[in-house]
Amino acid sequence: MGQWLIDADTLARSRFLLSPFAETFANLWLLHRATGTHPGEETWLRAHLPGYRALLAADPVTGPLVDAALRSWIADFVCPTPRAGEPFEETVARVRATAPDAARAHLRVSLAGPLPAVLERDDLPERANALLTYVWEETVRPYWDRRRRVLEADVTARTARVSQGGWVAVLDSLRPWTRWLGESRFQVNLHAYPPREIASGAELAFVPVTTGNGWVSWEGRDRYAVVYPCSGVLAEDHDRRPVPAGLGALIGTARARVLMLLDSPLSTTQLVAVTGQSLGSVGRHLRVLLDAGLVERRRAGRSVLYERTAAGDVLVEAPGAGPRPEGARGTARPATDGPRP
Repeated sequence: MGQWLIDADTLARSRFLLSPFAETFANLWLLHRATGTHPGEETWLRAHLPGYRALLAADPVTGPLVDAALRSWIADFVCPTPRAGEPFEETVARVRATAPDAARAHLRVSLAGPLPAVLERDDLPERANALLTYVWEETVRPYWDRRRRVLEADVTARTARVSQGGWVAVLDSLRPWTRWLGESRFQVNLHAYPPREIASGAELAFVPVTTGNGWVSWEGRDRYAVVYPCSGVLAEDHDRRPVPAGLGALIGTARARVLMLLDSPLSTTQLVAVTGQSLGSVGRHLRVLLDAGLVERRRAGRSVLYERTAAGDVLVEAPGAGPRPEGARGTARPATDGPRP
């Protein structure tokens, strides 16, 4: 299994950060895979997959480039390690600045063999830059404001978990195969590679994305990142799930949506991100639901988390109220591992 050796000081200094480039790369991967892990991704694919495929059909080089870059290992040059506060344009400029020889070498590693003749050329960094810019401008940027709120909500929840249970609780929950093994050993994936020692003082970042993808990356010995799928209840497109008519008529559609989401603990910030309702509206709904005994709250560090009570479960699951939402308590959201260990 792939392991990173991390000392206590480096782990204590680690941080969460948001990266529009990581979100863009995750969506390029989703377009390449062409299969969503939840209804929100399927809806997004129906809107954007035709344009992406038309772009590749018009260019005999870019398609093979993407296939090679995502084969068995993410080619390093197409996916730079995220940096705090770096806008998309600066990160993608690092892709374009790659030396042609280095780009071809990275692709050979990904392919675990020689390059096809069509990729024996010097403009691969420019083509990768153009493709990533297309994915950002056409398929990610129009949704970035909402996605940023969703990602911020995920970071809020995980930061609260750090204060409640320490970093071990967070590392064990990032992806199904991430585990803190003790004695400075962090399992990052299931690939059989020698442990990688992270130098004391190196930057270690945890980066959420809204797709089901995840990967790890590093720059030399100074900067490392674990990119992980954010919480399923946040990533899924709940705005498209209809509120059962009976439940909506009883307590109001907006309030019913909040109640349906609280099958797992969420903060007010997370509910605002998922529902698109204002902070004031969400707060009013929560007060009513609390007074009715349908939800309860508890503090986790500096955050207050809300969750349905048994009475709330009965109301949501009553005959005629509709099916239990995906991601409900006791279920698991599918996730996929990335090709890069």
